[in-house]
Amino acid sequence: MKKTHIIGLIIIAIAVAILVSTGTEASTYVDFSVAENMAKTGDKDQVHVVGKLKKDATGNIQDLVYNPTLDANHLEFMLIDNNGREQKVVYNAPKPQDMGRAEQMVIIGNMDGNVFKCEKILLKCPSKYQDGKVEFKEAKPEKQS
Repeated sequence: MKKTHIIGLIIIAIAVAILVSTGTEASTYVDFSVAENMAKTGDKDQVHVVGKLKKDATGNIQDLVYNPTLDANHLEFMLIDNNGREQKVVYNAPKPQDMGRAEQMVIIGNMDGNVFKCEKILLKCPSKYQDGKVEFKEAKPEKQS
């Protein structure tokens, strides 16, 4: 066999291995009802759920449990999926920095009893570009010595 054939076969084998490995990690977008049904049937695959935080009229997050002095790696909150179902979510990692500003969020995990165990949170924060205007932060002048 020629060296070019061997190199070509190696490249094809690597490409197939990458496709197979990424295909097994893929999860789907569902609502809390589907995630609950999957858990009841024994399906432990992770899913993506899109939703909004439960907030009051002033924009404060309701039912948020986070005490970093007690346990910085434990966060509980209520999320409302796109079908309007409220669900308690438990995230065993530090609270995301701009969580309160998020318009929507995607949580990745699975149902565990009456709680959605979240492994990862993706936030969709308000756009910096609103009404065609770009927001700029004013630079502070540097102090000269």
